[in-house]
Amino acid sequence: MGTLALMLAAAPAAVPEFNAAGELVRVVLSLLGIIGLILAAGWLTRRMQRRHGVAGRRIRCVETFAVGARERLLLLDADGKRLLIGMGPGGMRTLHVYDGAPAEPVAIEQPAAPPLPAFGELLARWKRSA
Repeated sequence: MGTLALMLAAAPAAVPEFNAAGELVRVVLSLLGIIGLILAAGWLTRRMQRRHGVAGRRIRCVETFAVGARERLLLLDADGKRLLIGMGPGGMRTLHVYDGAPAEPVAIEQPAAPPLPAFGELLARWKRSA
């Protein structure tokens, strides 16, 4: 029985103290480090994928239009000419070559969308209907 009492007296000394403030600081610093790594990875990805300006490129896709599930029309600028290209499962085919200077894109007026109701109005309608 003497050895049991000796073991019980030694057991509490073997358990390290728990420092809540130190653990909290460690967790917060770890979280800040992870957030910093995520931001650095995003910055590095954007920097590596940055495209050079249109200057210096001789071919530019002006517009695309889906005709079917796998067919598409492409309007390209190539060396000052506009080309209408048809693209599908069978390959690509030049449909038309526009002569002269490329026309400036025409702005299409979209009809004005009705204003969205305020959140309070939506909530009042929902309450009335319920």
